[in-house]
Amino acid sequence: MRRALASIALALALAGCNAQPVRTGGIVSTNPCADQLLLALAPPGRIAAISHYSQEVGATSVPLDVARRFRGTAGTAEEVVALKPDLVLASSFDAKATLAAYRRLGLKVLVLDSPTTIAASEAQVRAVAAAVGAPAAGEKMVARIERAMASTAPPDTARPSALLFIQGSFANAGPNLLTEMLTRAGFGDGTRPFGMPYSGPLSIEQILAHPPAVVLEPDPNGRSGSLRRHVLAKAGYQVIEERFPRALINCGGPTIVAAMARLGEIRARVPR
Repeated sequence: MRRALASIALALALAGCNAQPVRTGGIVSTNPCADQLLLALAPPGRIAAISHYSQEVGATSVPLDVARRFRGTAGTAEEVVALKPDLVLASSFDAKATLAAYRRLGLKVLVLDSPTTIAASEAQVRAVAAAVGAPAAGEKMVARIERAMASTAPPDTARPSALLFIQGSFANAGPNLLTEMLTRAGFGDGTRPFGMPYSGPLSIEQILAHPPAVVLEPDPNGRSGSLRRHVLAKAGYQVIEERFPRALINCGGPTIVAAMARLGEIRARVPR
């Protein structure tokens, strides 16, 4: 009933949208990757709300104590419109009807996709920085990303194969941001023997046929990680296993700096 009343209220608002909403000067972001960019580039006083995902363990890409200082939103059109923000940082995965509602009510919207390369992520940083009126902060962030890439690049050409598991048996694969970071950190593509065009499930039987040198995963002690470790050890394979936190998997932008630092640490421990 409550959801139905909210939908009716939104419909009435859209029907009479000739009157432009009064602006608050605030900015709302509706997904975790937009949240981390907003928190890094805009002063706290300009942040009206961030997504509730950034306030949940396992979903956030920013420290929980930082995220919980701000109002959280589920990203519904009703919630966002009620805040009357100057800018909405939305996602290309948001419902088209929701994005249309923002625009019909005169809200400024910047729709962010999921960058698949370092260059695309840097371009996104600059776009958000320009939208929030902080181009200098955007350039500083891009410079930090570039320094992280340069400092992590290995001095030799040896590339031990690596499998990065996003969750459970779901492995990263294909041309994407994580793959580029692994390559730039000096790892080889552990999914190449399997011909995976994009990320997907990888069975233990497949891994046994082509074991990698390194396995990276967010939860080594989870059911999938423990089982892989046991089976590989039982088969006599010496595979290095390292934790790669979930918070470093989800997004680009400032996450790249921390992700590259972690990959550099891991690469330094892998025999050359």
